[in-house]
Amino acid sequence: MQEKCIFEYAVIRVVPRVEREEFLNVGVIVFCKRPAFLDMKYVLDEKRLLAIDPEIDLADVQMHLQAYEQISKGIKGNSPIAELDHAARFRWLTAKRSTIVQSSAVHPGLCADLSATTEKLLQKLVLV
Repeated sequence: MQEKCIFEYAVIRVVPRVEREEFLNVGVIVFCKRPAFLDMKYVLDEKRLLAIDPEIDLADVQMHLQAYEQISKGIKGNSPIAELDHAARFRWLTAKRSTIVQSSAVHPGLCADLSATTEKLLQKLVLV
C-alpha cells in the first residue's frame, strides 16, 4: 500500500477585469514538501473567457499562464523565481495579487498519487 502524503493546492484563475471580480478557473497548482513535488496544469477555454470579457488579450493571458507553468516546473529562463526551491516557488505563485492571473486560497489535502490528484483537481475544478 502506498503511503499517503499531505499536499497543498490552489486554483489558478484568470481575472480579466479585477475591479469586477469575475474570474474563470483555468488551472490548478499542487505542492507537496515530501516528496518534493510541484506541478501546475491549465486549460484555457478561450470561448468562456471571451464571454466574460470580449476585449481580453488572449495572447497576453496565454503568456502569463506559460510563465506560471515554467516557474512551477523550475524551468530556468526569464524568471529568477524559477530557480527557487519547490516551496518558495509555490508560495510565490499562490501569493495574493491583483493581476490578470491569480490563485485561490491554498487548500490542504491527503493523497497517495500526486500526479493523479493534480489531474483529478483539474477535472473537478476547471473542466466541469
